[in-house]
Amino acid sequence: MKIFVVGATGRVASKLVEALVAKGHQVTAAARHPENVLLKDSPQVTAVKLDLHASKEELAALIGQQDAIYFTAGSRGKDLLQTDAFGAVKTMQAAELNGIKRYIMLSSLHALEPEFWHEDGLAQIMDYNIAKFFADHYLVHNTDLDYTILQPTALTEEPGTGKITVGATKVSKNPIPDVALTLAEILEHDNTRKKVIMMSSGDTPIEQALASV
Repeated sequence: MKIFVVGATGRVASKLVEALVAKGHQVTAAARHPENVLLKDSPQVTAVKLDLHASKEELAALIGQQDAIYFTAGSRGKDLLQTDAFGAVKTMQAAELNGIKRYIMLSSLHALEPEFWHEDGLAQIMDYNIAKFFADHYLVHNTDLDYTILQPTALTEEPGTGKITVGATKVSKNPIPDVALTLAEILEHDNTRKKVIMMSSGDTPIEQALASV
């Protein structure tokens, strides 16, 4: 498949690109600094410069024809409105302009449920979750895309285990490699379409956990 990854130099996205390449996909890795894209010299990876301040029409021209889009970009609190919120929305609009149906969003635990945001572990990222709320809400309610929204809990630099829990509700942790592998595996599971999946570390192999969604 031809896959477009938005924000391809991030911690999760770099591992995602590796996982997608391992599965045999052709990946367009889009980032503000494409020179930092891992595997950019691979014949399966095309690194392109991405500016999420661009118009939806400009983004559509950059994205072109793809089988799926992953949104993994994040400003780390520096540009929440234009990157994490409206930047995401414009890539959804670009997908629809180009007739791309499959759209996979990397989000945050309880991003669509403000009643949880004052809990310990989420209060510290309140502004980020507000941005993700508007992006996720737009994706669910204002597009016709075949979306999957993956909402992990706190990301850690620990080695992956290949095992997760879906339906997580409490702040816990997710090794970054497990989040990346889960994102890549979502593409293989049609039952994840039109679903919001909350996840944390767990005891169930990723493929089996997603099959149960």
